[in-house]
Amino acid sequence: MTSPSKRRIETDVMKLLMSDYEVNLVNDNMQELYVRFYGPAETPFAGGVWKIHVELPDQYPFKSPSIGFMNKIFHPNIDELSGSVCLDVINQTWSPMFDMINIFEVFLPQLLRYPNPNDPLNGEAAALLMRHPKEYEAKVKEYVQRFATKEAADAAADGEEEEQDEEMSDIGSISEDEEQVADD
Repeated sequence: MTSPSKRRIETDVMKLLMSDYEVNLVNDNMQELYVRFYGPAETPFAGGVWKIHVELPDQYPFKSPSIGFMNKIFHPNIDELSGSVCLDVINQTWSPMFDMINIFEVFLPQLLRYPNPNDPLNGEAAALLMRHPKEYEAKVKEYVQRFATKEAADAAADGEEEEQDEEMSDIGSISEDEEQVADD
């Protein structure tokens, strides 16, 4: 007989699979999946498409899932390099009453709508939001255009990030020698 945790994982993942979200299981494993997430309307993230990596621990729903953005996002509470999310409801106040749908319908949209610059994972985004909100919004929109396209989300999940970074990044991720080759 299956454990209550396994049944709950199956139930929550099935709800997600039957929802409007595009969900891809990793190796048919219900504890590791990717979910396509769209930026909420009427925010600078609108129009953005992200691939979210979700890992469910064996103790789920008593232990919170691990959530990470696979393609880049500029947000005070999301680490730009790792995609880790700093969100109390996932990290500290998670409850078995929540399920996977809550994360994509409520928690992540709320996080993007109402960033908390006082508890940052991305100090640059937090400082910009507090000091120059218009510049923050412009940078968010620039990231959406550069890194949050359907193609970027697909590439992030397929492990093609290196290629995408070389084409799209000017943050020094490639050496000058490679840049010459890329320009030729």
